[in-house]
Amino acid sequence: MSDEQPRIISRRDILRSVGIAGAAAVTAPVTVVSPVDAATAVAAQAAAPAAPRREAAENLTATEADLLEAIVDRLIPSDEHGPGAKEARVTHYIDRALGGALASSKAAYTAGLASLDRYARSSRGKSFLELSNTERDSLLTDVETGAATGFTGSSAQFFALMLNHTRQGMFGDPYYGGNANFVGWDLLGYPGVRTMVTPADQKAYEAGQLKPNHKSAYDYDTFNKATVRKDPHTHEDLAHGD
Repeated sequence: MSDEQPRIISRRDILRSVGIAGAAAVTAPVTVVSPVDAATAVAAQAAAPAAPRREAAENLTATEADLLEAIVDRLIPSDEHGPGAKEARVTHYIDRALGGALASSKAAYTAGLASLDRYARSSRGKSFLELSNTERDSLLTDVETGAATGFTGSSAQFFALMLNHTRQGMFGDPYYGGNANFVGWDLLGYPGVRTMVTPADQKAYEAGQLKPNHKSAYDYDTFNKATVRKDPHTHEDLAHGD
């Protein structure tokens, strides 16, 4: 199946076309828009769905977050087996954790993501976000094997770092900001945290019939909630997923 997506006419294209057609528009017949047509157009614009709000990153820049999102989407992509890292909000997990438990990796992400995109431009002639999925996979293979140049140390080290954190965000407890809607646990067939397993539960699990309870460990009072930083406004403890 081709990775090419249907071409979408952007606002930039529309503005460019004005420059080409501007001279012709001077001599073109004038079209009178009736109040009814104008009202219809306004109503249609108001009814159009609003663009989804972009979630602000806390520790990554917007450019870094977009790039990381595209990378983790190729590390664990959505397929016939279920949702992948993007749906699990792995980038959200990593971004939040870089302000706490993974703070020591912040500099590695800043340098590594910049190096990865520079390598994409030098080796493929385009930024990583402009590459097709096939090209992205090929480039990430270079990074994984250490063949990518321009990194501090081996690119394989940065790949291993991202892969490790992607797995954490995909399959860790949802309390920490990833594994959204328990998609990672569902992918593994993990039935969820239970403080007590009855003999009937054990038999159902062995038969593959134990239904997931979609509960975080921290839904139980017996688990102590880990904290990673203070809220700068309230000075209350915040966890990864807050």
